[in-house]
Amino acid sequence: MAARNKARKRAFQILFEADQRGASVQEVLADWIRHSRSDDRQPPVNEYTMELVEGYAEHARRIDELIATYAVGWTLDRMPVVDRNILRLGAYELVWVDETPDAVVIDEAVQLAKEFSTDDSPSFVNGLLGRFKDLKPSLRRDA
Repeated sequence: MAARNKARKRAFQILFEADQRGASVQEVLADWIRHSRSDDRQPPVNEYTMELVEGYAEHARRIDELIATYAVGWTLDRMPVVDRNILRLGAYELVWVDETPDAVVIDEAVQLAKEFSTDDSPSFVNGLLGRFKDLKPSLRRDA
């Protein structure tokens, strides 16, 4: 598995855990870093994972607003927690990380949905992130 792929998966896991625990993503990230330094059985948290989590945290309000606006028929609260956090991560990387090609971001998010969510989730994630890709120039504005 490529390093960036692992970094995305860990970032997703951190966002998911924070959502489930009702904790901040920064708090969960700090826990993961602390555990990886104190227990050699825990994999290290690499730099890109930290960038993704911190980037999401910086734009969390805007990202949730975008998901709520464009996820037709779904509110954030009603959306499966796995899908919500895959979309949060994908939206951050798609809209605010220019170094990663859009197609890679969408494909990686779809792969996470295939691995961790329902049979319907990959198409839902693909469709919503595809919409964000089309609207990308106008989505960066601050709320």
